[in-house]
Amino acid sequence: MNLPLFRTRNCLAWLTAGLVATALLVPAAARATPSLVIEVESGKVLLADDATKPWYPASVTKLMTAYVTFKALRSGRLTPQTLITVSENAAAQKPSKMGFRVGTQVTVDNALKMMLVKSANDMAVVLAEGVSGSLPAFIAEMNATAAELGMTGSHFANPNGLPDPDNVSTARDLAVLARHILLDFPDQSDLFRIPAMKLGPSVIRSYNKLIDRYPGADGMKTGFICASGFNLVASAKRGNRHLIAVVLGTNSGRDRTEQAALLLERGFQQSWNIFGNMSPTVDSLRNEGGAPVDMRKLVCGPQRKTVASEADDDSGPAASGYVAAGMASLGDGVTGASLLQQLPPSMAPVEVWVGPVPSAEALAAAYPPPPEKKKPAGTKTTVKKNAKGQTTAVIDPNDPAAKPTPKPAAKPAKPAQKPAKPSAKSASAQPAPLPKPAPAPSYPLVPPPPQ
Repeated sequence: MNLPLFRTRNCLAWLTAGLVATALLVPAAARATPSLVIEVESGKVLLADDATKPWYPASVTKLMTAYVTFKALRSGRLTPQTLITVSENAAAQKPSKMGFRVGTQVTVDNALKMMLVKSANDMAVVLAEGVSGSLPAFIAEMNATAAELGMTGSHFANPNGLPDPDNVSTARDLAVLARHILLDFPDQSDLFRIPAMKLGPSVIRSYNKLIDRYPGADGMKTGFICASGFNLVASAKRGNRHLIAVVLGTNSGRDRTEQAALLLERGFQQSWNIFGNMSPTVDSLRNEGGAPVDMRKLVCGPQRKTVASEADDDSGPAASGYVAAGMASLGDGVTGASLLQQLPPSMAPVEVWVGPVPSAEALAAAYPPPPEKKKPAGTKTTVKKNAKGQTTAVIDPNDPAAKPTPKPAAKPAKPAQKPAKPSAKSASAQPAPLPKPAPAPSYPLVPPPPQ
């Protein structure tokens, strides 16, 4: 029979000698980057692999940004309808972002949706400054909250997860955070399962490809930077069982989706608990020290044929060598890809907007104007209509730019092609050279032959 594998280094004390031996038999190729599956209600660990190893969380950091914002909403510091403003710092964040111009205002509710669906880095900063008054103050709240939740392996340096060596977490800590979001703020859980949002005429889809593809999936958050690889914290519910899966450091978006589906499926199929009364909880795991693994060469190195990005779920390679420990398949040909399907949409795209209410004018004004192109000389025109309604463009003669540019002087014509030089054979037939004229002749000189 297949047994759940629990290989986290600092937790082997929970295992029997037989299970330790089983873990040691796992082939080196199957030893994976961090992964973890827990039950939401009990916090019990079902599957784990290097879950306490330090890792760069990337945009999964936004789960903490959301949690701190939820706390501010609950305390009454602001409301979902409070308008917050795009600052110069927010507008300067690197993509993925909404790209609104400085001074644009959005509600807290819309900023949360844009941050979680689009993974908008600028909206994370807008929320941080709106909640705490400044970015440093919000980051301090993030780290204080991490300490309160017992996230001992985490430190946050920004609210969006953009590359920073001090922005570090673990699969264990991210599972703790996700569990607290679902238990402490159940009224906010729908924000994490939005499959797409509608902004004006545009529909923007979530990067979490488990939503509406894996039965029971109900959200959470993706993340990607070159140093972290592709990360995913996923939540799914079937019947009265609610699970969280964490997958970190895969080689593509497709990999993280399929591996998360495998981990969740294995968790749902586990009908009994081999740990008995000694079953560990996620809170009982102890984080490791050290520096995070840097996945840059593997994920973004020159050997990769396509540029890695957060949006490569559909184009990324299907197999990268990442295999969740003991999870190559569930038997009978069940793989991560086979667990995914096109399910009926769980909800229509959720409308978002800028300003206090939806407005096409406000949305148009929120985007910076395109750079102006310099017009060539003579393009200042007026349009006139004749009696038949036909229009004619007329250059304004008073426009200095309309004056024709003087043409450069014509180049002198090229001289006629030189005649071919006589051959050696015909040289003797040429007339003898004229005698040297006397000084000061009284008659005109005979002109020389053409050259």
